[in-house]
Amino acid sequence: MDLMKKWGIILKALAIVLILLGVRTMINILGYDTVPINPIVGAFITGAIFTIAVIFTGTFTDFKESEKIAGDMASALKALYNDSIVIPLEDETPLVMMRSHIRALLNTINASFMENNFNPRAINHAMDMVTDDIRVLGKLNVAPPTLAKLRFELGALDKLVNRVDVITRTDFIPAAYAIAEIATAAVILVMLFIKNEPYLEGSVIFVFISLMLIALVFLIKDMDNPFEFQQGTSADVDIDTLLNLGTYFEEREAKLGKG
Repeated sequence: MDLMKKWGIILKALAIVLILLGVRTMINILGYDTVPINPIVGAFITGAIFTIAVIFTGTFTDFKESEKIAGDMASALKALYNDSIVIPLEDETPLVMMRSHIRALLNTINASFMENNFNPRAINHAMDMVTDDIRVLGKLNVAPPTLAKLRFELGALDKLVNRVDVITRTDFIPAAYAIAEIATAAVILVMLFIKNEPYLEGSVIFVFISLMLIALVFLIKDMDNPFEFQQGTSADVDIDTLLNLGTYFEEREAKLGKG
């Protein structure tokens, strides 16, 4: 699985490049490779590569932002959970209920990620249960600053959920994809008909440039939704922090039960 994540895009791009190399060989045999190498052709190829690099930079920035989301979600959930432990109540039944709802919220979020079906409606319902627990604590005269902190953490979690929902539902600028695809196709088309002697040297250059461009287009599309798990994708964010948090909650509950 790790090998496919690392080399999957390269292998898919390489398969396409090998087909294109066969096409270029036929063009060479038939004598249709008549486009001379000149500064204009070089500038065209350079400009296309630069355009794709700019688009890649934009998607990479969004991807790096997405990498922080799982850790921020885990921090907010952990803060909610631990705050419920330190609240002094003689009857801890409301706090026990609150912690169970926090664990249910975590399970709902993890299930949404792992099933590749991010469901903000189910997550919002689970968050409403925690909100009701905070309302109960308010009726029990818990200190207002504590209630405010609980609401702050829940609000921060709500923002992160909405951000993930937007990322999974929307695409990066569609026109950017079209530009990247057209630029790649145009460069490859020109290179198919370039007269480059010796043939072997020209073929090696063709393979490397085509492989880089096609792989970059695949990577840009893959990075557009970094929350596609178990779909044979190569660019997914790490949500192990959230998955491991469930184990932490279980261990904490065991200690509290003994206490």
